[in-house]
Amino acid sequence: MNSEEWVKYLAEAADDKKAQDLVMLKMQGISIMADYFIICHGDSEKQVQAISMALRKAAEEKGLTIHRMEGYDQARWVLIDLGDVVAHVFHKDERDYYQLEKLWGDAPLYTLEKKPL
Repeated sequence: MNSEEWVKYLAEAADDKKAQDLVMLKMQGISIMADYFIICHGDSEKQVQAISMALRKAAEEKGLTIHRMEGYDQARWVLIDLGDVVAHVFHKDERDYYQLEKLWGDAPLYTLEKKPL
């Protein structure tokens, strides 16, 4: 799979756990950190952990290397580094505070409803 296929696959895994306001940012040419960001949130710590574990399991099932996963125990902002894709799973309050979509406002933003990346 290429990074575009990975981001869609992983976004669907998060969506299956009812991730809220799920967006994908195409970071190619904007940041050297990753080709894509997934940003979403849960309304509770348990939901943030469930979304994060769904992303981890989906990646592991396809043999995708998880370089790092941070913040799971606190479940306020979980960062999952999957190489070309970095997932940010926020608690709703933290997402409102950090507003990553605005920080990376020059990146093309997609949702699962907008199929082409």
